[in-house]
Amino acid sequence: MSNRTLIFLAVLAALPLSVQAADTAPAKGKLIFEARLRNEQVNDDAFARDATATTLRARLGYKTAVHSGWSGVVEFEGTQHLGSEHFNSTANGQNAYPSVVDPDNTELNQLYANYQPSDATRVTFGRQRLQYDNQRFIGNSGWRQNEQTFDALDVQHKFGNGLTLRYSYLDRVQRVNGDDNPNRNLARWNLDAHLLSLAHAVGPGTLTGYGYFIDNQTLPTTSHRDLGLRYVAKHDAADAIGWQFAAEFARQDSYANGSALIGADYYLLEGGVTCHGNTFKAGHEVLGGDGHYAFQTPLATLHAFDGWADRFLTTPVNGLQDNYLGWNRKFGKLTATVAWHDFRSDHASIHYGQEWDASLAWAFAPHWTALAKLADYSHKDVGADVTKTWVSVEYVY
Repeated sequence: MSNRTLIFLAVLAALPLSVQAADTAPAKGKLIFEARLRNEQVNDDAFARDATATTLRARLGYKTAVHSGWSGVVEFEGTQHLGSEHFNSTANGQNAYPSVVDPDNTELNQLYANYQPSDATRVTFGRQRLQYDNQRFIGNSGWRQNEQTFDALDVQHKFGNGLTLRYSYLDRVQRVNGDDNPNRNLARWNLDAHLLSLAHAVGPGTLTGYGYFIDNQTLPTTSHRDLGLRYVAKHDAADAIGWQFAAEFARQDSYANGSALIGADYYLLEGGVTCHGNTFKAGHEVLGGDGHYAFQTPLATLHAFDGWADRFLTTPVNGLQDNYLGWNRKFGKLTATVAWHDFRSDHASIHYGQEWDASLAWAFAPHWTALAKLADYSHKDVGADVTKTWVSVEYVY
């Protein structure tokens, strides 16, 4: 049995004691404990075999009390497959199966110090979870069992006039492929990245300008900068019709040692209405491409965009247009979601395909959530049909 497995089993064995001890733990600190058991099945017509992955992810950590504005977090994360390994985790060599990127892994997920001298200012230094706006460019990829975290300095300050400034320096990203991955370029990227965001209330919403300057020292030719504007607005009306709106534009160009081919635009236009508990939305998202290069978002929470079947984690060189419709509603402790996508290229008139997504989440007890989820992608001009299903249960202390 590997050392990784022994460490993982030791962490699991300690969890019940840790949870029990939390009931009597001093109020000055807080235990961090999460566990998620999930089964994912993939039927991909490009493969002769279907993938089946049953994995258990556990996190155990501690958040200290605040002393003179200072606090800290330490958090470990472990993922282990259960039963047969009939899937390609990117680390297990099972290339005859479709990918389920949840490899066996044990790692230090977060370790940071936080300084917050006032409600207006916060400084965080160390390995941490980072999320910018809707995570389209910078996120933690929380859907995967091994989440994405950053070795970073993050500074946020709110001015008295409603202006919010945020700056992050990224030294490294711990990717979802796991710290134990034998391919070190999949496990992590060394970065020299600067993220800058400036947000201000405008009318019923918030206007945000941003600049992301990403020097990827592991994959230098992918280095790029993103300059953009994002506006989001929302109006809630309990006894009437509410609405929501988002519009965004960004330009991506070469940065540092990035390829001279890098150059593309990003557009988003999304609107929605809420009526009697139902939320309906429609959107048009474009990641531009010219046949040589297309707009990329390698540090994003990618699963949340362009369909749950994950056909477009890397944007095709001809670009991507995603036209989508969605519906969401809560029924007591149940939350239902349905979405439809139509995928086309931004260049060369290619119809990639269409996809239906659906999920049902059940918060059946305090701290507990069960989830059933489906993604059904049908190809058109290129590619292959893909169906994915997930069943999971999660505990968050």
